[in-house]
Formats: sequence, structure tokens, C-alpha cells
Amino acid sequence: MAQTKHEIQALLAVAGMGPRHRFGQNFMIDQNLVRLVAEAGRIAAGDVVVEVGPGTGTLTEELLARGADVVAVEIDRDLAALLRNRLSDLEHFTLIEGDALAGKHELNAELKARLAADQSAARPVKLVANLPYNIASPLVIEMLIAGVELLAFTVQKEVADRLRAAAGSDDYGPLTVMVQLLSRVEVLRTLPPQAFWPPPKIDSALVRLTRDDRLGPRAAPFGRFVHTLFAARRKTLRKALSQAGHDADAMLSTLGIDPQLRPERLTPEQCLTLYELATGARRDLSHSTGTPGEGRGAGGGERRAAPGEPKSPSPSPSSSP
Repeated sequence: MAQTKHEIQALLAVAGMGPRHRFGQNFMIDQNLVRLVAEAGRIAAGDVVVEVGPGTGTLTEELLARGADVVAVEIDRDLAALLRNRLSDLEHFTLIEGDALAGKHELNAELKARLAADQSAARPVKLVANLPYNIASPLVIEMLIAGVELLAFTVQKEVADRLRAAAGSDDYGPLTVMVQLLSRVEVLRTLPPQAFWPPPKIDSALVRLTRDDRLGPRAAPFGRFVHTLFAARRKTLRKALSQAGHDADAMLSTLGIDPQLRPERLTPEQCLTLYELATGARRDLSHSTGTPGEGRGAGGGERRAAPGEPKSPSPSPSSSP
């Protein structure tokens, strides 16, 4: 059974602590939610599952019960001590004490080494977690770049909206572009604040990302290109590209894109095409890019609206994973 709110409070009291806002600690107290998050991870016996922000271990225990080898990453030294006392004798539990990120664009060295070792041994690696909200966006990108094949996690609903956003929408940005070129995005369920303790001030969402990498070793430089492009998102594409040192008119003419469009109107696929042209990966893309606005939607298959064309409403979260 997942831990109740009372049990979590009792464990924290023994550790002489309470929830710490600086670490984004909001503990899952809905027992059905704990099971749903684990189910969203599609765990098979022997899978390596990374859990960032395990807290008092309620989801950890559910993952272990499903046969996973759990690698838990906990930055809070008091919670790390609590987890060691409760779970360190278990064969399939490993604890990494520290920040999951060594920097904004780099994973914790110990975690990175563990991922590389498991991937070399051809072991399936997944992330299943109630993510600390303050590191969710960069962590998701770095885990995808590192080759994790599936990520199932809870996050602020506003971040979930950004992950599945369509080009031209208010939620669309560099995070959207990167995630949609690295994975298929599903927003499985919206979660009320009462599913957590202490309750956050906003709704949350359960998200699943299934790896579908179209960037490969280009991911890091492409990410820098996209951030540069969107840093000037209120400017025209011509100006944004020119200020980045590119021959904007030649590039946009080759691709048949209106130079007066703003960067946020480009689909992820068009952003990638622009990057390939800018870096010389392709010389003539006029027959391969399609018309502006064509591309795969978040989750695959759907057509994006072309710039200036009415967009279909975003899909509603399904009622179950």
C-alpha cells in the first residue's frame, strides 16, 4: 500500500523535518495516483527505473514491487538518510545522494555513469517520478538526450501544456520544440492540488514521453540554435536569423518560408530544417520540407496548422494512462 498523508508526516517527524519548498517537495498522498504513475511507466521486471525526488519512498516501494531496479536520486540529505534506513538493504534499490543535475545542461555524474552502464548492457532505462517542479524542464530534456526510453512523471500542468503545445500558441517555445523532436508526448491526466501534501497552488499533470529521437548527436547544438531563435521571438524570422549571423533571406527563400513570420510560428520540424540549412547539413531542402506548418503533432500523427491558419484545439487529457 502507498503511504498515507499521516504516514508521510510521521516519517518526516522522525527525521526531524517537514516539506522543504526550496527542493520543490510536494509528496503524493493519493494512493491511486501512486499506482497510476507506476502504471504509466509500463514497467517490466528487470527494467532500470530512475526516480528523481523519491521523498519518503512511497512511489519507490511501488516501483520495487513491480520488479524494477530503482535508482533513486535525492538531494535532501535528511530524506536520503530516511531512504537509506528504510530501503538500503533491498537488492534492487540504489540511492544517489545529490542533485540530479550537475548544471542546467548536464546530468549528475554518478547518474550519467549509471545510465551509460545500463545502456551498454542493453537494459531498458526509464524515468518514473513525482518530479520536483523546480528542475523538471531541464531534467526531462537531459534524460531524453541521455537515451532514456520512456519518462512518466508528474509536473505542473503549465509545463505539461508547454510540452504538447502547437506552433503559434502561447505555450509553445524551445522546450516544446526539443521534447517533440526527441519523443512522443502524452498528457494522461490532470491532477488537483489535493493529490499532494502540501498542496501546490496550481494543478499538476501526469505526462508520458516515449523516446522518438530525430536529433541524435545534434541535440545539444540544435538546442542552442533554438534558444537563440526564440530569444528574438517577438522579432521576425529574418531579423532573428540575421542577428544570429545567418543569411536569413537565402535560407528562408530556399525553404519557402515568409521572412515576416515570427519564430514561434515554426513547427519543430521547420526549426530542425532551418538548423540543418544553417549548419550545411542540407544544401537544397525545397523539395523535402513541405509547406510551412506541416509536421507531426505532439503524440504523433496530427497535422499542425500552417502559419496564419486556425489551429485545432489541443487534445484534452485522457481519463487514464
